Formats: sequence, C-alpha cells, structure tokens
Amino acid sequence: MAYAIEVEELTRTFWVQQRQPGWQGALRALVWAPKRQVTAVDHISFTIERGERVAFVGPNGAGKSTTIKMLSGILYPSSGRAAVAGLVPWIDRRTLAYRIGTVFGQRSQLWYHLPPSDTFELLARVYDQDYATFARRRDALVDAFGIGDHLDRPVRQLSLGERMRCEIVASLLHDPEIVFFDEPTIGLDVSAKSTIRELVRDRSIETGQTVLLTSHDTGDMEQVCDRVIVIHGGRVLLDASLDTLRSTFIRRKRVTLLTAEPNVELELPGVTVVGRKPHRTAFEIDVDLTPIEAVVAAAIRTTTLRDLTVEDPPMEEIVEAIYRLAEAS
Repeated sequence: MAYAIEVEELTRTFWVQQRQPGWQGALRALVWAPKRQVTAVDHISFTIERGERVAFVGPNGAGKSTTIKMLSGILYPSSGRAAVAGLVPWIDRRTLAYRIGTVFGQRSQLWYHLPPSDTFELLARVYDQDYATFARRRDALVDAFGIGDHLDRPVRQLSLGERMRCEIVASLLHDPEIVFFDEPTIGLDVSAKSTIRELVRDRSIETGQTVLLTSHDTGDMEQVCDRVIVIHGGRVLLDASLDTLRSTFIRRKRVTLLTAEPNVELELPGVTVVGRKPHRTAFEIDVDLTPIEAVVAAAIRTTTLRDLTVEDPPMEEIVEAIYRLAEAS
C-alpha cells in the first residue's frame, strides 16, 4: 500500500430545493419546488503518506466535512475514486471501520448519561477486541490523556475539554491506522486546545498514525500538522508543507523594539508602525523593500535598543490571503 489516503477527481453534488418564502411558498413546496444542483466537492485529488499529519482547511462550505464523510464511508461520491488504507471507503465500509478512527467536534460517540468507561467497554466489543489487549491499550491511553479522574463520571457532567479528551481516547481504542479529526477543538478554551493539540501530535509521532485534521483554528494546523491542503469552493487551492506555506506567502515580518526612548520612528521603505506603547514599538516590515537587517541596523543607530523580537504574521492572515487570492482569480 503506497499511500494511507489516495484521492483522485473526487466529486460530490447535492440537489437542493429552492423554496419560496412565506406560507404560500411552503404550501407550493409540498407539491413541487424547483431544485438546483450544488457541488460540495469538485474533482479534488491528493495523496497522504502513512504517518503524515495533514491539515485540511478552508472556509465554511468549502467541502471539508463532505470530503471527510466520503473518506470514512459515510457518503457516496458522485464521481471519482478514493482509497483509504487500501480500501474503497463506501464499498468496504465495515472493514475500513476497524482501521480508522473518527473524532467529530460537534458529534459525540460517548453515551451522554453513562460514564466514559462504559462506552469504552462497549467499543471493545463493537471492534471485536481481545479484552486483555483492549485493557492494556485503554490504560495506556487513559494515562497519556490524563482522564483517569473522569472515567466514572457521566459524560453530561464533564467539561467540554474533558469530554473531547475522552472522545479522542474512544476513537483510538481499536488502534486505528488513520484518524480523521473534524474540528476537534471547537468551543474549547486556550488551555484545553493546547493540551489536545499536543496529545494528538505526540500520539501520531509515537505510533505512526496518519492524521487528517479539519479546523478553522490555524493553531490546530500549526501545532499538530506538517502539511496543509487548502480547499475553497470544493477545489484544492494549495497543497504544501507548512514551511513552504510560510516561505511562499509570508513576505512581511513583525519586528517589536524595546527601547530606552519612549517613541521610535524609522523612515524606511515598506516599514509601518502597527502598535505603539511607551518604550515599545511594533513594526510591520515588507521584506521585499527593506530586509530585516536594515531595520535592526537603523534601530541601533537611532535608539538605545534593549530588546527586539522578529515574528511571522499570524497564520490566520496567511490563510485569509490565500482565500482572497482564490476569490480574485
């Protein structure tokens, strides 16, 4: 098996009713309503190597979740082909279920009124796990994800962050080769997001699991994945490593100067002030016009420099720039 996931010209269309507003429109729709075809996924192609961690990002309605559902065997495609762990998802769905794990941020596989331990026991039987093997894997995952104190509490009593850690453990109990994460950190606070990102990445590195992650949060992309597939309007816009993404689309830097002087002015091409406080000035630098070294040299000549930081702009700005480029083309 050359790839963990292989997608070729995958397409999914839906027919949507165009109902007119008001009660008359509702009555008319009972008899007949015009329909229009909507293309959710439009001839996308990509491959993912075994052990890769890939972010699948795009705006609302881009086709991310539809693609995940086709790759996990929930939806049939309208055309095209795909192989996941060497299997056709919508044909070999039952066999594939033993080899993949899924975590949907807005859908739970835990029984709401039961403790997670009961769901784990049920899943061991659903996946035909040898009990001794299951118990060892469960105990290791419980320890790694720090959920020992939550196992015997009903899911309804858990916080969102606690529940999501239990959801991830539930998806890993049968030791899947490939894990699909669809918005796994949605609604979580900063601390819970950071914990889950670290756990998912470390687990993938340790076991060699392939990860395909969809998210609107670029922090998920940066901290978990090494490669990004950007999808927009059902089509793949960009497929590149994070390093390539930065080097291609980041032509600006953020430089923050801490100085003895309350204010700093630098009259250089492509250098603009984006934040100012006493003794602290933040500049945005267009490196095509002025290199960072020239900015630092000018600061040393004109100020008493105490400290400086050089940063890339937030990843959100990079992804937004890619979307704008797609919409303009």
